[in-house]
Amino acid sequence: MSFTTVFQHPSKIPTAQGCIRRSNLYGLCLLTGCLIFSGVALAHEGKDAKGSESLSGERVISGTVEEVRGEQAKVDTGEGQPRYLPMNLREEKGLPALKKGDRVKITVNDQNLIVDVHLEGEESHHRTVHGVLAQPLATGHEKAVIQPKEGQEESHPIRPLARSKVASIPVGAEAIFLIDEMEQIVDVTFEDETEVNKVKNPEKKKSPLKGNFKQVSGILKEPLKDNKVSVQQDGKKAQQYEVRPIIQDKFKKLSSGQEVVLFVDEENKVTDVSFIEKE
Repeated sequence: MSFTTVFQHPSKIPTAQGCIRRSNLYGLCLLTGCLIFSGVALAHEGKDAKGSESLSGERVISGTVEEVRGEQAKVDTGEGQPRYLPMNLREEKGLPALKKGDRVKITVNDQNLIVDVHLEGEESHHRTVHGVLAQPLATGHEKAVIQPKEGQEESHPIRPLARSKVASIPVGAEAIFLIDEMEQIVDVTFEDETEVNKVKNPEKKKSPLKGNFKQVSGILKEPLKDNKVSVQQDGKKAQQYEVRPIIQDKFKKLSSGQEVVLFVDEENKVTDVSFIEKE
């Protein structure tokens, strides 16, 4: 698979995590410049050699699976820190599970978050939809209703790490949505610079903003209790984070001492987690 674009996993490589802070207009302006994709350049789309559509701004990283344990695969990409890939990315598409030694192609977006994972030489089938959000997203930002430029409305689930981008699109602003093989939205960008500017218009109806994610890598010191977990980074004092209800089931499988990577939103709440299960 080969993408030329933007938009579940982690490494310690710097991401767009510094772009957004909780500060109304200030955060919104940064969102326009950082999270909402660098203007018109990201509006262009293309096809890879296999014919799968993509948005510009994405990049493809090659790597080798070093270890598979439980729900995660550890991949060496030569970036200094391994990436941990959730096995369900492939399972839900009916693709073969990753195994040690597999060569993989990982597509990531401008925030360094995973869009897709395929074996080298394996075909992918993504498509783009030009249209607008027909209505604000419901609480949780799990599903979006799109009105294409041509045809009837379409309802699509949104992958967790794409939810903040989709939520920041004003209703009625023209955008390009990247849809994967499971009919899920995995990335989005504006059609052109005019649409980018609409984000600044307070009269435009938007879904409640969730901001960008920062990554917190460390050791789980205290498992989930009272909706919170405690993680220690590189010998520093353990920090406590509140876990959003949507992913609390994942933490029920974890115990003290496990290596984890938390995805933390602008409210300092955990929105997703990556980990390697203990043997």
